[in-house]
Amino acid sequence: MIYNFNLGIGWASSGVEYAQSYRAKVLRNINKPAKFIFTDMFPRDNLIDMTRNIGFEDDEIIWLYTFFTDYKPEPVTFTLEDLKGLLQVPVEKYERTGKTGKIIFGDGNNYFRIYFVNADSDYVHRVEMVSRGRLVRKDYYMSGRVFSEYYAPLDGQAHMYHRRFFNRDGSVAYEEINDSDNVMYKFPDKLIYSKEELIGYMTKCLGLTDDDIVILDRTTGQGQGILENVGNAKVGVIIHADHYNDGATDEDYILWNNYYEYAFAMNKYISFYVTATDSQNQLLGAQFEKYMGVKPRIETIPVGALEELKEASERRKHSLITASRLATEKHVDWLVDAVVEAHERVPDITFDIYGRGTAEEALKQQIESKNATSYIRLMGHHDLEDVYATYDAYISGSTSEGFGLTLMEAVGAGLPIIGFDVQYGNKNFIDEGKNGYRLPYNTGMEKRRRQKEFVDAIVKLFTEDDLEAMRDYSYQMAKEYLSKEVEAKWKKLVETV
Repeated sequence: MIYNFNLGIGWASSGVEYAQSYRAKVLRNINKPAKFIFTDMFPRDNLIDMTRNIGFEDDEIIWLYTFFTDYKPEPVTFTLEDLKGLLQVPVEKYERTGKTGKIIFGDGNNYFRIYFVNADSDYVHRVEMVSRGRLVRKDYYMSGRVFSEYYAPLDGQAHMYHRRFFNRDGSVAYEEINDSDNVMYKFPDKLIYSKEELIGYMTKCLGLTDDDIVILDRTTGQGQGILENVGNAKVGVIIHADHYNDGATDEDYILWNNYYEYAFAMNKYISFYVTATDSQNQLLGAQFEKYMGVKPRIETIPVGALEELKEASERRKHSLITASRLATEKHVDWLVDAVVEAHERVPDITFDIYGRGTAEEALKQQIESKNATSYIRLMGHHDLEDVYATYDAYISGSTSEGFGLTLMEAVGAGLPIIGFDVQYGNKNFIDEGKNGYRLPYNTGMEKRRRQKEFVDAIVKLFTEDDLEAMRDYSYQMAKEYLSKEVEAKWKKLVETV
C-alpha cells in the first residue's frame, strides 16, 4: 500500500491537493493501491465532499479524526428528520433561510442552529446548541454523529475545551481535551499529549511493513511523528514548491524552505525525493552534495498528467485565460491591470479568471473600478478539462511555481503562455519566443516596468506572432506529460525503491 500524508484540503484547494488527485489517478491506472491521509480538522465542511470535488475516490481517503472510530469518511446522509427524532423536548418554532435553519425551544432562549450541506437539501452537517445566548455544544454528522465539541465562555468568547469522537453505536471512541494551545487525547488505554503524537500513533496503527511506501506531501507539524513510527516502510518526500531561499543562501550556508527543512535534515531516513522538473532535481541534488555531503535518490516525476491532448474546432479570438487559487501571492490583480491596458491596443481582448479564494472579492472590485466587466470575468470554480482549448492563450502572474498544473493543462490544449521568468514551472513550460514569453522579474520590481513587460507581450502575441506555430510547439511539449509517460515513471519508482 502507498500511504500519502497531507494536512488539509478545501474548496479552493492548493496545487498540493490537485497533485495528489493526479497521483491517485496514476496509481489506480498502474494498479498500485493507495490511501490519502488528511490530518487537519474540518469543522466547516465535510471532507468527502471536498475530496470528491477534485477527483478522489471515497475508499482512498483516511481522516485522522475518524481513524480511531468505526466511521470512515463518507458523505453526509443525516437528515433534519433524523435530528428531530432525537429531540426530547417540544419544538416551539422551526425556521430556515438557505443553508441554515433554527429550531427554537420554549421562550426562545434555547435553540439549535442547523447548518445544512447546501441550501437545497435536508442533510445536516452540524448543529450548534445555544442556551441563554451562549454556545454550549456543536454536533457534527455524516450518517450519524461523528463528534461533538463542547464550549464555555472565556474572555467574552465561546471557548472550545473538549471534543468527543463517537462510534456508530454512539459509544465514545476517544476524547480530545483542549487548554488554549495545549491538547491531549484520551483513549480507554492511553493518553496522548500532542497532535503530532496522535499522528504518530495513527502511523503505528497502520501496521506498516517493508512492502509499504509512505509519501509525505506535507511534513509541517507531523513529519517527526510519522518518521518515528513508519517501521520498515519506505519513505518518500514530494517537493511541491521552491525548496530554498536564494537571497539567504551563500557559499557556506543554505536556508531551506521551512516546509522541507526537517525532511532534508532526515535524509538518511528518506528513501527518495521527487521533484516535478529536471531543473529542480539537478539543483537540489547539487545542493545536497555541497551543503550536506550526501547524494540522496531524487526522481523527476511531473505532479500531474494529461489523459490526452485537447483540440478545439474554434477558439475565441484574442481570448486569455488564467486558472488558480485566488490568493494574493498568485498576483491575479497584476494580470487584470495588464489586460486593462492591453485592451486599449487590442480592443476585442477578453480575459477569464477561473478559481476561488480569499482574493476574489478584491478582484471583483478591481475589475469594476476599471470599468472592465465587459471583457474581464470571474468564472469561479469549473472543471477546465475541455475549457482551455477554447481560448487563444494562457497568462500567469505567479512568481513561484514548483511545477504548475495549470501550465501543463494549458500546453496540453495548445496554448501559448505568458508568465514571469521564475523557477520552476514557467521555465519548464515556456520556451521563450517559441510558445510564449518569460518576462523579467525580481522582488521589488517597479510596477510600471512589470506591467509594461506584460502588456507588450500580450499585444505582441496577438498582433505579431504566429499563434498556430506556437500552438503546435505547446502540443509537442505536452506529449511528455501524457498519462502513459507519467505512469511509467511512477511504476518504475515504486517497484525499485
